[in-house]
Amino acid sequence: MLSKRSLVGVPLKFHTLALLFFLFLGGQAFAADPAVSDSEEAIAAGKTVFNANCKQCHKLDQKAVGPALRGITDRRSPDWAKSFIKNSQAVIASGDDYANALYAEYNNLMMPSHEFLSDADLDNLLSYIEYGDKVDPAAAAAATAGAAGGESAGGGIPTEYLTIIVVVLVIVLLLILIVLGLIISILTKYVNKQDLDDEDKEFISQKFQLGKVLKSDAFVIIVTALVVALVAKTAIDGLYSVGVQQGYAPTQPIAYSHALHAGTLEIECQYCHTGVEIGKSANIPSANICMNCHMHVQNVQGQEGVSPEIQKIYNAIDNNQPIEWVRVHNLPDLAYFNHSQHVKVGGIECQTCHGPIEEMEVVYQYSSLTMGWCIDCHRQTEIAAGGNEYYDKLVQLHSDSKDALKVKDIGGLECAKCHY
Repeated sequence: MLSKRSLVGVPLKFHTLALLFFLFLGGQAFAADPAVSDSEEAIAAGKTVFNANCKQCHKLDQKAVGPALRGITDRRSPDWAKSFIKNSQAVIASGDDYANALYAEYNNLMMPSHEFLSDADLDNLLSYIEYGDKVDPAAAAAATAGAAGGESAGGGIPTEYLTIIVVVLVIVLLLILIVLGLIISILTKYVNKQDLDDEDKEFISQKFQLGKVLKSDAFVIIVTALVVALVAKTAIDGLYSVGVQQGYAPTQPIAYSHALHAGTLEIECQYCHTGVEIGKSANIPSANICMNCHMHVQNVQGQEGVSPEIQKIYNAIDNNQPIEWVRVHNLPDLAYFNHSQHVKVGGIECQTCHGPIEEMEVVYQYSSLTMGWCIDCHRQTEIAAGGNEYYDKLVQLHSDSKDALKVKDIGGLECAKCHY
């Protein structure tokens, strides 16, 4: 019998030793099939295919809606991977053990077919899956530590320190008042011992009378001025807040979580808001876009049955009725704003205006979206002129300036740009 005893008396057979060996490996190491290209061009092209078709359900190195993808050509052949990507149901129906095991592991969740992808697209996609966006753990840890240090160094004075400083200043002022009181008391005693005339003695001996102070013209004027200033400031603040809906977070007909979709699943904003790079409006997604994923995903985190919120999407489709989403960000009609100008041409990130949208369970208006807020942005934002011939002449005209070319330098402060 080919077995040995361990130090604790547990029999260790060959297959047990092999299992323990793989369990105690420091991490998973995948060897991609040599047929998969590792060229930068293939990886870049594959990333485009991945973002357009796969990113909604998959990640490279960890499970999401579907399995982690990296190492697929180590586990299976590239031809098998291509067949599964094109038509997973056909591979499953053929009786393939690995495909059926995956299908069962992910609760019989059907992956959409991708028959429209060419062989070149599939080759590039596999290149990105195997070689794209690899993260060095040591470098990531160092970057995180550096970011933490930088934040600590550049974050300004903590609130606790400011409170301590204010308290210390108040104590110092009280001590000064006490010292002044003592000085006045000592000087008064000294002066009283001097030979003074009656008028000076009357002046020194006069007592503080609160009633006279409260009835004095100077006190009335000061109090009146303070009240008027307070009322005026309150009124002005109220006028400035008219039409400003910062923090507005209406209840939506479906409890849609951006934290789940844009954060955890890393679905690109452009996948749902299709007009953001091609037109004035970003567009509110129709139920058909929701169904691209929820035709297959019926609940959250693999739970059984159909989620009540997802059922609302099915009801909208069945009844041919649009989902009545409540608009959150609403500029006045007198202001013109074009998403494509800012996102496509300007390269502005969605978070610049909408805040950390990938962290929001319920979307709210993050920025004030006032005219002053927009103007400040135009004053501070540098033009991304690289690779855009449209700006060549403007960059040339601005070359004599020591400052970077900003939006304000190309008419970003002109009234007619936003009010026409």
